[in-house]
Amino acid sequence: MAKEFTYKGKTLSQLQSMDVREFAKIAPSRTRRKIMRQYDKIEQFVKRCQDKVARGKKIKTHSRAMIIVPQMVGMTIHIHSGKEFQAVLILPEMITHYLGEFALTRKKVQHSAPGIGATRSSAALSVK
Repeated sequence: MAKEFTYKGKTLSQLQSMDVREFAKIAPSRTRRKIMRQYDKIEQFVKRCQDKVARGKKIKTHSRAMIIVPQMVGMTIHIHSGKEFQAVLILPEMITHYLGEFALTRKKVQHSAPGIGATRSSAALSVK
């Protein structure tokens, strides 16, 4: 049996029924400060997301600094990584994180064989 998600003693359904300002009261201090300063932007974003989900459209955003609130759980949001939009499914564990944390802006470096003249030891390798 899977354990039910809770955040500071509240279930997901209780969190989703809360207003954004009520949720801010139980959030960590840095998140609370950001939510209280940008309350209107967060409310507009959540409302816009709910409208787009109801119409069956993609949710695309450039706002990587947006805090994830409980009303966003279950939505797939396409977050801009600087080059393209990456689809991210919002899970309950992501609450109070930023959207930008889940759409990486840099790729993992994959090094290939060293080039000619890269080091002294590569001079001994045969040139193909």
